[in-house]
Amino acid sequence: MRDAISPAAVAAGLTELWSPRVVAELDDSYVKVAKVQGTLAWHSHDDEDELFYILKGTLAIEMEDRTVVLNEGETFVVPKGVRHNPVAEQECHIMLIERKSTLHTGSEVTGKTRSVADQLRPVSSAGQP
Repeated sequence: MRDAISPAAVAAGLTELWSPRVVAELDDSYVKVAKVQGTLAWHSHDDEDELFYILKGTLAIEMEDRTVVLNEGETFVVPKGVRHNPVAEQECHIMLIERKSTLHTGSEVTGKTRSVADQLRPVSSAGQP
């Protein structure tokens, strides 16, 4: 077990956009953080829900029937099978909770798609006591 971490500090220290990093594991899920800006890609996760929690900034989650705008401290779960496209007009720091089987951009592959192995790369010790 790792020491206590600050997801906000880890996200702030990331240098790549749209490149989630695993900061914790619980049961069959990963807790990830990412620094985002711009648009990711329209995609869905057929078998997994995806929880977004906003650490800093604002994130819009476009879906085919509506758009949900999340501000700092707010959370939203995209249900499995729902096509969505995260968009951040300005830099935004997010925390994600999703099953370990969840592919970054579902079955869509883009230049921003990151493998699970890439997301498991060690993060800096920012936020560690």
